[in-house]
Amino acid sequence: MTKKLLKSTALVSSMTFISRIMGLVRDIVTAHVFGASAGMDAFMVAFRIPNFMRRLFAEGSFSQAFVPVLARYKEKHTEEEVREFVAGMAGTLGTVLLLLTVVVELATPLVVVIFAPGYLRDPYRFHQASVMLRMTFPYLFLIAMTAFSGSLLNTYNRFAIPAFTPVLLNFAMIGTALFLAPHLANPIHALAWGVFLAGVLQLGFQLPFLHRLKLLVRPRIQWRHPGVTQVMRLMVPALFGVSVAQISVLVDTLFASFLPIGSVSWLYYSDRLTSFPLGIFGVAIATVVLPHLSKHKAREDTGEFSHIIDWGLRMVLLIGLPAGLGLLMLSGPLLSSFYLSGAFSEHDVIMANKSMMMFALGVPGFMLIKILAAGFYANQDIRTPVKCAAIAMGCNILMNIALIVPMRHAGLALSTSLSSMLNAVLLAIFLYRKGTWQFNPHWKRYSLQLLTANAAVVALLFWLSPSLQIWMHWSKLHRVEVLLGLVFGSMALYLIVLRLAGLQFRAFLSARRVD
Repeated sequence: MTKKLLKSTALVSSMTFISRIMGLVRDIVTAHVFGASAGMDAFMVAFRIPNFMRRLFAEGSFSQAFVPVLARYKEKHTEEEVREFVAGMAGTLGTVLLLLTVVVELATPLVVVIFAPGYLRDPYRFHQASVMLRMTFPYLFLIAMTAFSGSLLNTYNRFAIPAFTPVLLNFAMIGTALFLAPHLANPIHALAWGVFLAGVLQLGFQLPFLHRLKLLVRPRIQWRHPGVTQVMRLMVPALFGVSVAQISVLVDTLFASFLPIGSVSWLYYSDRLTSFPLGIFGVAIATVVLPHLSKHKAREDTGEFSHIIDWGLRMVLLIGLPAGLGLLMLSGPLLSSFYLSGAFSEHDVIMANKSMMMFALGVPGFMLIKILAAGFYANQDIRTPVKCAAIAMGCNILMNIALIVPMRHAGLALSTSLSSMLNAVLLAIFLYRKGTWQFNPHWKRYSLQLLTANAAVVALLFWLSPSLQIWMHWSKLHRVEVLLGLVFGSMALYLIVLRLAGLQFRAFLSARRVD
């Protein structure tokens, strides 16, 4: 089973890696063209509102509620019953999203006030955010239906197509920034139109693959269908619980709207780089793990259920710890190598560096949440993750209030990271207490191996990496060359130290359980 999980994870990770690389190119283009300007701040709010709701209605609570129910239908019901459930779910979800879109389109200024109240003191950013929100919000309906299609494909082990689909968002935004922006009276509006175009492309791309599986059915509104009712019942409380990281980022945006121009953009660019490993590995592992957990839950195979969670946690820590430390140590070099050009100044690099270092601290926590939450949702236990998320969310808001004055936007990033780590710890404790995941003796040795290898990486980067001022005065080519040398050198050292510390990679990745 672990070999199958590893193969599927590698497939999803490779597709997601392409998407993330294109996302990085997108950010480089937007930073060069628009920098950390007032218009970019306004676009960030207009994009983050539907993007935040996408996390709730799409990859977040909906997927976590829908996949376990779909897996049960696939295991225990006929193909026709599965198609009927899919049709009812598509029609019901689509109707809710259309109604929400209409409401927001009619009340965009009010929505901007709710999510970015600080913009009321800046008429330009407030007006631009309101105008662009009308362009971007229909993306929610399109991308949520795309995620619905992706959940179907993942459950039927077609992981590559949903993992590749986000690339189309990057293509659309890069194209509009480069080719549409010069022809508009307000160039920043090109990014908003790019978001809308991306939604159309992403949904259209997946439909032929659903047709091949005979799952491209006519949507029907069926509020009382047993499967639809169960998904909605599971989804409503999970709207908050599964998306705590995104809610925290949105809370940061709300607080940042009161800070000087550029703060929202600095948070965005630093968050995007630190979410790189989360998107490639954390989400990929969780995407593969959830359908398998749901299947073993349906079969009442508790031993394999616990083993899959254990495998997921070990994989996440193997990647997440060095990724977080590397991003922390190399935050300035990364920002200057990728973004320092055009409208993105040295001052922007220095300011974004402050928040990126704080975001980097939370990378392992963000990744662990993906796996730990999947263990609860596969068991259709919504209440426990919601409790953990509520505690973490409350702490995040309190820390935002305490840190925003002394640390400005960097304090908002730090509070997000600390709350994510708290959320992960709480989820692990409750998962262990419920007996869903068993803490095996191999964790003691594994923890020591990870500690040794990560300490070696920190020492290497501390010794070889020059100051940020030196980085910024190098040519772009030289910055990239040195950065690649440090990244690949630290990766090689990490693997070598792990091997010397006794980690057997074949046994670690094999189907054999390590007890």
